[in-house]
Amino acid sequence: MSKLSARKRRVKRTVSIGKVAPEAVGQVEDLDGRIEAIQWLIPLGLKAVTEELQRAVVELAGPRYERKGSDQPLRRWGSQPRSVYLGDQKLPVDVPRVRNVGSDTEVPLRAYQALQTPRQIDEGLLLRMLKGIATRNYEACADTVPEAFGLSRSSVSRRYVKGSARKLAEFQERSLEGYDLVALFLDGKSFADEEIIIALGVTLDGQKIPLGFVQAATENERVCRRVLSDLVERGLQYEAGLLVVIDGGKGLYKSVLKGHACVQRCQYHKRQNVVSYLPKSEQARIRRKMEAAYGKPTYAAAKAALDALKPGLKLMNQSALSSLEKGFEETLTLHRLGLMPMLKDSFRTTNCIENVNSLLAQLTHNVRRWTNSSQRHRWVATALLDIEPRLRRVRGFHHLPMLRQAIQAELGTKQLAMTG
Repeated sequence: MSKLSARKRRVKRTVSIGKVAPEAVGQVEDLDGRIEAIQWLIPLGLKAVTEELQRAVVELAGPRYERKGSDQPLRRWGSQPRSVYLGDQKLPVDVPRVRNVGSDTEVPLRAYQALQTPRQIDEGLLLRMLKGIATRNYEACADTVPEAFGLSRSSVSRRYVKGSARKLAEFQERSLEGYDLVALFLDGKSFADEEIIIALGVTLDGQKIPLGFVQAATENERVCRRVLSDLVERGLQYEAGLLVVIDGGKGLYKSVLKGHACVQRCQYHKRQNVVSYLPKSEQARIRRKMEAAYGKPTYAAAKAALDALKPGLKLMNQSALSSLEKGFEETLTLHRLGLMPMLKDSFRTTNCIENVNSLLAQLTHNVRRWTNSSQRHRWVATALLDIEPRLRRVRGFHHLPMLRQAIQAELGTKQLAMTG
């Protein structure tokens, strides 16, 4: 058992995904706080809009796949991308269509037309919603969403309200014990002058799961241990072994689960770090050679190709050589495990979590000013809540059982070497 496990009971949880501090409720009175509150609840608002539009279609054209008689001229007519206003935020949404086959004209949906004009959201409703989040009264919070965004509360089912409440609770407080993870990505995302360290898990069947995050000034060892300690406290299962993919940062490297993890340093970041020490005239050539070396299918071939670069790097810049040699073996872990051809697209770089960070950037780029920690946590949690259902399985997921076996064999060999 690792030191992290031994400290499990003593470590105070430092991160709660999307947790809203009670003191943040009072921020509704200023413009930034009001916008934050609206943005926090946009995923729930869009769910309410979708259900409202579908209900309107059923009222006009009847249930899907129901046989229509000649006295029923209204038919479902697919959907098209349009936009609606939730409060004063204009957002894209797929709008279902209804056609009158008798007159060959489209029948407008009143629910859609009602959402074509920006509207002010009652401050009291925003206050109630934020209080619901802060006090974890998720059902009360979800129940307020339709009214806040100009929808009829009676038209939104209790099933929607309860489902949204459960989703909020699950995302903020969910246990990790049920996830059979085989890999863990750790990376930092900059927000103003702060870093948000995000953990992304990959299950044995290839699903990507945002696990948690912590705010910090830098990606140092202490902060990264806080991330991992929080995951362990929430039930992270790592005894079967994990492949931990990192960008090579010192703090992230030292904070992995020693004894229960194989470390794969991002080959892209390593390549960029090495060439940054070289003259511009040499950067493209060395970058190509390193890319070709890392592209070799076997450990022996990749290592030989990289070793061949060392004499030239030493002549050009000793620092470039030192950069290549630092964590050298960790950049070849996937090769050493014998799975480079099968899993290179998913695990030789941090692209999986970089893609998540890119989606985070898209969802938060309109923030003009980061004012406090509570604001950052709410925005990151809201974005992850929106992103998670859209994450695809990793490429080569059917090879992940082989990855687990290879990790266990590697860790077993290391243990024998240590005890011998």
